[in-house]
Amino acid sequence: MTESGTAADLPRGFFARDAETVARDLLGCLLVRRTAAGEILCRVVETEAYVGAHDLACHASKGRTPRTDPMFGPAGRAYVYFVYGMHHMLNVVTGPEGDPQAVLIRGASSWPPGAGRETAMAGPAKLCKALGIETSLHNRMDLCTGSELAFRPRPTPLAESVLATPRIGVDYAGEWAAKPLRFLLEGASGVSGRRIPTSARQKG
Repeated sequence: MTESGTAADLPRGFFARDAETVARDLLGCLLVRRTAAGEILCRVVETEAYVGAHDLACHASKGRTPRTDPMFGPAGRAYVYFVYGMHHMLNVVTGPEGDPQAVLIRGASSWPPGAGRETAMAGPAKLCKALGIETSLHNRMDLCTGSELAFRPRPTPLAESVLATPRIGVDYAGEWAAKPLRFLLEGASGVSGRRIPTSARQKG
């Protein structure tokens, strides 16, 4: 690792894949928030994939607008949006440039374990509040160049099973509401919701 601390950050190529693959592969990885006081690390335990303009739950299904423009690339940038007049949500742009895909970071746990932030990061809005992530500061930020936000590879192999479930809060999206595009680590602290129907389990 270099003195800047960026050598271990996930490279752009990791994100330049389809959102569903990236959403699965981000589980167990570390989200890094760099501050003047040092780094805050947390382990990603829950994600949701938004797979393109044809996905009716995806913001980009309504077209390219000033709000959704970051989703069109390049991969490896943050898409942070503001909802309900009070909450920020952190997404990572994925896929080829021009194809609006992203992964929502829904939940995380403390790393190393025991820092006590699990409850504070169980949900995308709570996670952003706990880490001080805001639309005005972090939207469009490049996550692959040593900025305030980054991701690092899994520090340890996954011990938990991966569950795939429908996404939360997208009932308006017709058949897309039922797609199993929410991924979580079974039994992990920091998961935002426990609505788990019959699901595919994968290890590792």
